[in-house]
Amino acid sequence: MARPVPKNYESKYAEFIRLCAQSKKDGVDHVIIPQPWVLGDTYEEIIESLSRLGESGLALHISRP
Repeated sequence: MARPVPKNYESKYAEFIRLCAQSKKDGVDHVIIPQPWVLGDTYEEIIESLSRLGESGLALHISRP
């Protein structure tokens, strides 16, 4: 069963979605983001972003401020 995607998620986070797809395609296994807000503004958006990372087999690193 497919999980519901938050409204406007795919347009709002298109760059993050491309990052996941390109990283997987390039054989990269870690993604570094500058701040946690890159993952989402709401709980649902954050869960969707984390799910996409997991489905792509990517580990997440958040750089220091």
